[in-house]
Parts: sequence; structure tokens; C-alpha cells
Amino acid sequence: MPNALANMMLLIWPLVSLLLFLRLPLERAILWCFIGGYLVLPPLAEFDLPLVPDMDKFTIPSVVAFGLCVWLLRKPVPLWPRHPLARALTILFVLCVIPTVMTNKDPVLFQVLEGAGPIVFLTDMLPGLRWRDLGSVIINQIIVLMPFLLARRYLSCEAGQKELLLALCLAGLAYSIPSLFEIRLSPQLNIWIYGFFQHDFGQMMRQGGFRPIVFLPHALWLAFFIFTSIVAAVALARAAQERERTKFALAAVYLFGVLYLCKSLASLAYGLSIVPVVALAPARWQMRLAMVIAVIAVTYPMLRNQGLIPTDAILAQAEAISTERAQSLGYRFHNEAMMLERAAEKPWFGWGGWGRNLVRDMETGRIISVPDGRWIITFGAFGWLGYIAEMGMLTLPIFLLAWEMRRHRGHAFSPYATPIALILAATLADMLLNDTLIPITWLCAGSVLGYAERLRNPDVFRSKRSLFDRQQAIGTSEQAPGPRSVL
Repeated sequence: MPNALANMMLLIWPLVSLLLFLRLPLERAILWCFIGGYLVLPPLAEFDLPLVPDMDKFTIPSVVAFGLCVWLLRKPVPLWPRHPLARALTILFVLCVIPTVMTNKDPVLFQVLEGAGPIVFLTDMLPGLRWRDLGSVIINQIIVLMPFLLARRYLSCEAGQKELLLALCLAGLAYSIPSLFEIRLSPQLNIWIYGFFQHDFGQMMRQGGFRPIVFLPHALWLAFFIFTSIVAAVALARAAQERERTKFALAAVYLFGVLYLCKSLASLAYGLSIVPVVALAPARWQMRLAMVIAVIAVTYPMLRNQGLIPTDAILAQAEAISTERAQSLGYRFHNEAMMLERAAEKPWFGWGGWGRNLVRDMETGRIISVPDGRWIITFGAFGWLGYIAEMGMLTLPIFLLAWEMRRHRGHAFSPYATPIALILAATLADMLLNDTLIPITWLCAGSVLGYAERLRNPDVFRSKRSLFDRQQAIGTSEQAPGPRSVL
């Protein structure tokens, strides 16, 4: 159980964020509010408030950053994207939960039949969804979108995108220190500081050593964050001048060593396949790779649901690499199959919350499935409607950016836009295996979408009032009479 310090950290983070917003430029304040909260705040700890979503290390930075930006600094945050499809997906993302709640009002009962007689004993029950749950779920969907909206407005220009990559690089370098500590001495920091261990300790041991976890939900999440830091460092090195280029290149090499020590095959594969593209390939090839990865991420669940993914062949290939990895992958496939069977009972709108989408023993209510991939969690909870809304919001920015770059062929583009798109695409691929959708992912999606909108219309984020004032000023200067002679 989290100790008092864990709860206190959640309570003081709004004050920390307030200082960030008062002392740093807006872009940096937004970034460090989210990235700092993700890396430092305790996992699993939360405040269960009535009628609103649980307040934890993901929701608190989102609410605080959005509130400080809008109400303290009086900075506008547009709520609606310009592209019609993006706008439709935004509405669908918020409102898709309504049919989910409406079709899950009945409780899920777990009961056992005594002998051959008609006596039935109720052993457990999952409550049905009620009208007041609808408000909580809609609020949660809105909170999830807050980093997306902030990044679309303030992290979508070239300077904002550079700040995003710089923050990821610096955060990765800073987090490598406790990570190396845990690699050497075992994952203990969360126990020492917050009083509990956040996962199964056995999963932190691999290849005769330890995998770091620090304050994140799992070691796989930490390894993936180090991968994003490497991409950021390489992108910054490629765009920098000679002296700065050397610093960022050395940082990338160092972080790659840390990634190798994290002992995560998936994140290491992302690094070996994507980092060279960021370092050497032109922007159009980076976007092509991002689109290929995004297409795979979107179509895999559909093909998996139809039984068209050759899981046996994939396991055979994994067996050739590592027996331990093949067993882990086979366990994931087995749980996917169970949860797909469960989701097939409510394919369009899903089962909703309270763990109703999980597979349980129908007599005891004990959970017998372990959801890993984000896609199967979303699909089971909100059905195809929720899956299309969420994946559409995350993949559409990549394709819109690719389209706008093709329309503006020959123009100069931000050297940071395509690396962020590749980070987003790699996250989509990782979401097939892990529940790694975090506010930083939404920051990347918002940044990519906003930049695509800027390419379409450079004045997209200029307020009507400022345009009016500028036109008035121009008109006044044109109509102003010349100097009058006093003679």
C-alpha cells in the first residue's frame, strides 16, 4: 500500500506545477508538468473521489496543466481540430461511452449451483453501470484529451517541437541514473520511497540480472521511455550545429547503452530499426516508415479478431530467438484469445468499467485473464466504437502530416516533426503488446496534428481578435494623413 509520502506527492504536484508555470516559458511548463509527473509521482496511488475519475499520476498533471494554462495564464486552448475527420473523431472519443453505459446496466453475477438441486448461491457480483457513471466516464475521456489539446496549440510549431524532444532527451538522461542503480542493485527505489512495489518482482529479473522500473508501472514502460529519449537525442543531434551535435550524439550513444541494459527485446528492436532512420533518412522516408507502422498497429486487432494472424508461426520465430521470450509472447496470445472471446459478446459498445471486460471464473468471480495490450483493453471495455475513436485520434495525425508534407514538397519542414511522428508510431506498435498509452503519447499526437494544421493554414492558431487588431492597425496607417505644414 502507498505510504503517506506517496499521497503527499500527489497532493503537492499542483503546487509544483504552479511554480513551473510561473517561472518557465509556457511550453516548458507544460512539458515538465507531464513528464515530471510521469517519472516522479508514485504508480498505483490514487485518490478515489466521488463522481469523477480517480486522480493519479496521469490525471492530476493533465487537469492541473490545462487549468493553469486556461485560468491562470489566460492562454487559449482550441477544443476542435480543423480537419473534419479529426473533429468527428474527437466527438466520437468523448461520446462513444454513452452507448457503452446504456447497454451495460445489468450486473454480472457469479454463482454456484449446490448439488443437483435448484439452490443457487451468489458468490460475487460486478455492478451494472448507472447514469452517474456516465458523467464520470465522459469526464475521464475529456481529461485524457487535455494533453492532446495543449500540445496541438503550444507544442506544434518548430520551437515547441524542439522543446518536446529536448525535454524527452533530458528526462531520459536524468532517469538513467536511478535506472542504472536498479540494474545493479535490484528494483528497490519505489519500495524505499513510496513503501510498496508496484508489480510482480519476478518479472523484473531477466538474463541473470535486473530490469529497472523506478517509479513507472512496469520495466517495459521504462525501457520504452529510454527508447523515446534516444530518438529525441538523435533528432536533436541531426538538427544541431557541430558542437551541440556532438553532445546530443554522445547522449544518444549513452542512452542506447542504458536501453540495452534494460533487457527489453521490443524496445531494443524499436531502437535498432527506428533510430538509424531518424539519424540518416530524409523526412519523407521517416514519414513512410511511420505510416507503415501505424497501418500495422491499426489493422492487427482487426486481423487478430478474425483469426488471420499466424500466432503459431510468430511463436516459432520467437522460440528461435529466446525460449523465455516465446513463453511470454505465448502467454500474451493466450490472454488475447480469452479476452477476444469475452469481447465478442458485446462487440460494438463493449463491457464498460469495473473490470467487466475481464475473463473471470463464473463461479468464484476470480480473474483468470491478464490484459496486456492497450488495444484489447479498449476493445473489451468500449467495443469497436471506442477502439476506432481512440486509434483514430492517435493515427490520423501521422497520415495528415504525411499528406501535408506531400502537398508542400520542396518546402522547408520542421526537422523535429517526423521524429515525433515516429515516436508516436512506435507507441502505437507497442500498444499491441503493452498498455503504454500515457499523456506523453497524447502530447506527441497533438504536436503532430497541430503541425499538419499549420502546414495547411499558417494562421490556424492566430486568434480572430489579433487578426482584427492587425488589420485595423494596417488600415489606420494607410489612412493616416501626412504631416501638416505649420507655415
